[in-house]
Amino acid sequence: MGAMLSGPRVPAPYLLTRNTQHPTRTTMPTIIPFQITPRLPERLKNLIEIAYNIHWSWDHETIALFRRMDLGLWEETRHNPVLMLGRIRQERLDALAKDDSFLAHMDRATESMKSYLSVGSWFDKRYGKTGAPFIAYFSMEFGLTECLPNYSGGLGVLSGDHLKSASDLGVPLVAVGLLYQQGYFHQYLNLDGWQQELYPDNDFYNMPMTLERAADGAPRQVHVDFPGRTVHAQIWRVQIGRVPLYLLDANIPENAPADRNITLQLYGGDVEMRIKQELLIGVGGLRTLKMLGISPAVCHMNEGHSAFLALERVRQDMDEHGVSFWEAFVAARAGNVFTTHTPVPAGIDMFGRDIIERYFAEYARKAGISIDDLMRLGHAVNAQKTDPFNMAIFALHASTHRNAVSRLHGRVARSMWSYDWPQVPLEEIPIGYVTNGVHIHSWVSRDMSDLFERYLGAGWRQEVANPELWRHVEEIPDGELWHTHERRRERLIAFARNALVRQYRRRGLPDSYVALAREALLPDALTLGFARRFATYKRATLLLQDRDRLRRILTDEKRPVQIIFAGKAHPHDTGGKQLIRELTHFAREAKLEHRLIFIEDYDMNVARYLVQGVDVWVNTPRRPLEASGTSGMKIAANGGLNLSVLDGWWDEGHRREAGWSIGYGEEYKDPDLQDRIESEELYNILEREVVPLFYNRTSDDLPRGWIAMMKASLELLCPAFNTDRMLQEYTDRYYVPALQHHNALHDNDVARGKALAAWQNRVQAEWHNVAILSVEADTSRKLHVGQNLPVTVRVALGALTAGDVSVQLYSGELNTDRQISDGAAVPMRCVEQSDPNSLVYTGEVACSTSGLHGFAVRVLPRHDDLFDPLSMHLIC
Repeated sequence: MGAMLSGPRVPAPYLLTRNTQHPTRTTMPTIIPFQITPRLPERLKNLIEIAYNIHWSWDHETIALFRRMDLGLWEETRHNPVLMLGRIRQERLDALAKDDSFLAHMDRATESMKSYLSVGSWFDKRYGKTGAPFIAYFSMEFGLTECLPNYSGGLGVLSGDHLKSASDLGVPLVAVGLLYQQGYFHQYLNLDGWQQELYPDNDFYNMPMTLERAADGAPRQVHVDFPGRTVHAQIWRVQIGRVPLYLLDANIPENAPADRNITLQLYGGDVEMRIKQELLIGVGGLRTLKMLGISPAVCHMNEGHSAFLALERVRQDMDEHGVSFWEAFVAARAGNVFTTHTPVPAGIDMFGRDIIERYFAEYARKAGISIDDLMRLGHAVNAQKTDPFNMAIFALHASTHRNAVSRLHGRVARSMWSYDWPQVPLEEIPIGYVTNGVHIHSWVSRDMSDLFERYLGAGWRQEVANPELWRHVEEIPDGELWHTHERRRERLIAFARNALVRQYRRRGLPDSYVALAREALLPDALTLGFARRFATYKRATLLLQDRDRLRRILTDEKRPVQIIFAGKAHPHDTGGKQLIRELTHFAREAKLEHRLIFIEDYDMNVARYLVQGVDVWVNTPRRPLEASGTSGMKIAANGGLNLSVLDGWWDEGHRREAGWSIGYGEEYKDPDLQDRIESEELYNILEREVVPLFYNRTSDDLPRGWIAMMKASLELLCPAFNTDRMLQEYTDRYYVPALQHHNALHDNDVARGKALAAWQNRVQAEWHNVAILSVEADTSRKLHVGQNLPVTVRVALGALTAGDVSVQLYSGELNTDRQISDGAAVPMRCVEQSDPNSLVYTGEVACSTSGLHGFAVRVLPRHDDLFDPLSMHLIC
C-alpha cells in the first residue's frame, strides 16, 4: 500500500561515525525514527478521525463500517481500525472511494460521531457547562477495547466503562494511567491443560492513540525524581468520545534499561517495581495534567495504586500558595476521592520504611516533614512504628470521600478498616458505596440493541438509567425476544467452535480432534457460561464436586446442558492454574469435550461473545470475597439470566423472578463444608429449576416461563446496574461536593484551608482535656413507644469552645452482645456554657420501637469546613 511519512523532527546530519578507541570497529549506527501512516484517498480521510476515537467501539454502525471494508482483516487485527487502515490493500481503498453505498455509510458514521460530540449532555443540563475538565480519574489499567490490551480483568474493564459513560453523560473528566509495552499476557494451554503465558510487545504506533507532541513536533515528556536520577515518560492520548485518557510510557531512550521496564508489564515485578509504577502514575500523572494545562479540583483514585498523587497535590499547593505541608494536606485532601475494590487485606500494596525512605527522603526534606510523619500517613491510628506503609490506609487518610463498590462490599470494607476508627460504630465508619455498573452500549449485542430501539424507543441509549424506559420491555413480543437471543447463542457456538479448532491445531492434536471441535456444543442446548479471573476464591470447579451428577446433567439426551469456561490465572497463581487443568482433564476423561469446553486467552472479544450468547451465567465466589463483579450485569443486558452466590452486586441485585441464588447469604468458617453445601444446592437448582424451565415449551416451541424471567431481568437489573447510573451517583455524591469543598478551601490563597489546618492543630493539641463529666437520664421508669427519654450531659472542653465540638446522642437497639446495632446519632443542645470546664448539653432519645435499647454520648470535633468529622480520628 502507499504511505506518507510523519513523526518527530530529527536533527541533521546523521552520519555513521568511527569508534576512536577501536578504529577498526564502527559504532552502532544511530537509528533515525519516523512513522508511516496510511495513505487514504481524499474521499476516505474521515476514516482516520473515526478510527482514532474509541467511540467507534460502542457504535454498532461504525463497527459495521470497518467490517465492511475487509472482514477478514478486521478479525486478523483484533478489531483495530488503525492497524487495518495501515494494512488494507491500496486497490481496496481506491475501490471503496468510488463505492457510493460505502461512502454514504461512512458519512453517516462521521455525522453520528460529530453529533455525539456536540450535543448537550446530562451534566450540562444538571450543572451547566463548566469549560475545562475538573475531574481526573486515575487507574492502573483501562479495558476499552480488545485492540488496546492495557488491562488484566474486571478493574480495568470497569475503568474503561467509567470513561465511556463519562463521555456519554458529558461529565468533565480526564483520565490517567500507564501504557504497558507488553500489557497483560496471552494465554494458551499445553497438552496437559496447564496454562502457559506469552508476552508479545504492543505496537503503540498501530493502535488508536496518539503521541502528545510539543510545538516543534518532539514528544512531550514528564519527569519524576527517583533516588539518584530522574525518570522520564512520554505521553500517549486515547480519545474516548469526549474524554481524553493520558497514558505514560517510560520505555524511551532517555531512561536507563531498568527504568524503561517500569512500564513493561501490568502488575509485573517485585515490590521495588511496584513503587516505581505507583510513583509514575501518581506523581507523574498529576504533573502530566499540569503540563497539558489541566488543573483538576477532584482526583479520583480507582484503588490505592495512584495514591501518591496526594503528595504531589500537596507539593503543588505548597509551591503555588506558599503554605506548609499540613496546611496543603488539609486543603488538597478535600478534592480527593478514593474507591477501594479490595475485600481482603492481602490485596493491598505495602512498602517497608526502608523503601519509603529511599524514594521519599528528598520529598520529605523539601516538604519540611520527617519520614516518621510520612509513615504515619500510611499507618492506622494504633499502628506500630515498624509497620509498613499501607497504600489503602494512606488513600483513606488522604481523601475526603471514600467508597466501596457494592452494598455488601461497603459493609466488608468498613469492617476491614474498622481498626483505623476503633471508637466508631461499624455502620458509621466513613466508607460509603457506589455499586459498580457496566457500559451497556459496549456490551449489548447489535441484535438486542435493535430490538430495544424498536420497542423502547430510538432514544433508549440516552436513558439507560431510567427505570420507566425498561418497563417497555413487556411490550417486546415473546417470540421476537427469544429468537433474537437464539441467534446470539448460535453465533456464540460458531465462535466457540472456531476457537477450539485453533486451540487444537496449536497443540498439534490429530485431525480427529479438530473434526470433533467443529461439532462441539449444540446450537439449541441450554448453555451455561463461567468466565472470569481464575482466582481460587471464585471456585471455578465447584461444579465438579459431584462429577457423576454433573455428567448426567450434561449428557441428558432429551434436555442437554453445555458449559463454556474461559479465564486466566495470574502467572504466579499455581492454585488458579490447577483449577484450569482440573477442568480440562475432567472434560477429557469423561469424554465431554463436546459439552464442556475451555476457550483460551479470555479477553474483551471472548467476553462479548459469551455475555451476548449464553443462557445462564454461573458465578460461585466464596462470600464475601467478591467486591462487586460486573459480568453478570452484561448478561442481564443481553437477556441472559444469573445463577450466583449472593456476593458482590448479586447480593443487592437478586430477585426471585429474575434469576437464581445459591444460598441465602450464609458465610462459613469451614470452606470444605461450604463447598459441599453450595455445590449440592447448585446441582439442585440446575436439575429442578433451570433445566425444566428452559425446556418447558408451549405449542409454538417457546419457553414462556423462561422468557418471563428474561423480561423481569431486563426490567429490574438494567436500569440499576449500568455505568450511567454509577457516574450520576459519583457526580452527585462525590465529584461536585468535592469540587465545592476543594474550591472553598483554596479561595484567597488557601485562606480557609490554612484556617482549617490551624483549627485542627489546636483541637488535636487540646483534645486530651475533653471529657464527659456526667450523664443523667431516668432509665428506671417504664418507657412506651412514642415517648422520648430526656438526657442531660456535662462536658469539659478545656481550652476549646462549644463551637469547636458536636455533642451527640448515639442510640439504637441492643444486640445479644449488648452493643448498639444500626444506631443513629442526634445532636445535643448546649444550654449552659458559663464554665468552659462544665458545659451542659440536653437532648432526647426517641423511643420509636419496643425492645431493649441503649444510648451512648460522644463528643466529636466540629467545623464548618470539616467535611468528615471522623477523619480527624478524635472521639470522646
